[in-house]
Amino acid sequence: MAALFAHPLRLDRKDGSNNKILWVAQASTTSPDPTAPATLVITATLDGTDTRVTREVAGGPGPSIIDMPQAGCWHLDLRWSGHTDTMDLVYAP
Repeated sequence: MAALFAHPLRLDRKDGSNNKILWVAQASTTSPDPTAPATLVITATLDGTDTRVTREVAGGPGPSIIDMPQAGCWHLDLRWSGHTDTMDLVYAP
């Protein structure tokens, strides 16, 4: 789950606030892969384009500030500690 502390997420936050997101992972019934990095790696693709960026959250799911280079709907592939998930987030201009 992504708990948004700034809504809507914006490409340019003129008010000085941040695109703060708290990543919350559901408790797993399996042990995490001890060889997999704990870092949350986000591979984001802008809908309808080949534009792709990678963002990382050290330590895995938790608080972060995630900015994107363009406004639009971003499809996120999330990977951490042997776990994966996907979601879409919209960034306003």
